Amino acid sequence: MRIDYRLEISNVDVPRFSVEAVEGIGKLFTLATLVLNVIENQSKVEIVFHGHNPDDPESKLSAFREIVSTAHSAPELTYSLGEGGQITNSSSHFRWVLISR
Repeated sequence: MRIDYRLEISNVDVPRFSVEAVEGIGKLFTLATLVLNVIENQSKVEIVFHGHNPDDPESKLSAFREIVSTAHSAPELTYSLGEGGQITNSSSHFRWVLISR
C-alpha cells in the first residue's frame, strides 16, 4: 500500500526530524544543514535522536551541536532537552531535543 501526501514546512508549527545512531556521522551533517535551513524561517525545530545503546542519543546530540556551532552563519541556538529513555521491551534508546533561535 502506498500513501502520497504533501507536507510543507511552512504549514508546520514545529518541524520534527529523527536521526538514528547507526546511520553514521554523514546523516548528522545532512541533518545539521537541514536544521540550519529550516530555522531560518521557523523559530524552532524538534529532533529525536535514537539508537541501540543508552549512550547513542546523547553522543549524537553532542556531535550535532558541534557541527552546527561551526557554521559561519549559525544563529545563536538554544537546546532544551525533552523526554528520553528506553522503549519498553526493546533495546532502543531515545532523546528528544527542542532547538530554538
